[in-house]
Amino acid sequence: MGQTSRKRPWLAALLAFVYPGLGHVYIREWLRALLWFGLMIATASFVIPEQAVQTADLSIAALTRASEQLSLEAAFTVLFITLLSMIDAYRLAATKNQAVKAVVEGTRCPSCGRDIDPELDFCHWCTTELPPTMGDGAN
Repeated sequence: MGQTSRKRPWLAALLAFVYPGLGHVYIREWLRALLWFGLMIATASFVIPEQAVQTADLSIAALTRASEQLSLEAAFTVLFITLLSMIDAYRLAATKNQAVKAVVEGTRCPSCGRDIDPELDFCHWCTTELPPTMGDGAN
């Protein structure tokens, strides 16, 4: 049910660089995406001074002026949160790909994700019937 699609870890990290949590949306980790969005908003509200965001203008010039008003600590804090989000998104996508690979190779159940006995034609954990290419029970 769509859980066997592979995700690109580099794309998850790139999206997390654009905005922390966006890479988690790509890999469908909804709760983590919300937590990263919330963490970034909370961090920005604490470390970015009000005078840096007083203008409602979203032009490049306005963003450049706002970034010049950031202290070094604020910039490093925002960069640190972004970097952590990128690492987390990359690691999660790579881990999910390993799980998908195990399902495709027939060593894990496509339904519950647990290891299967290659001698059986069903998963002994969730009783899901396995396709003939997975279990070796089609003797």
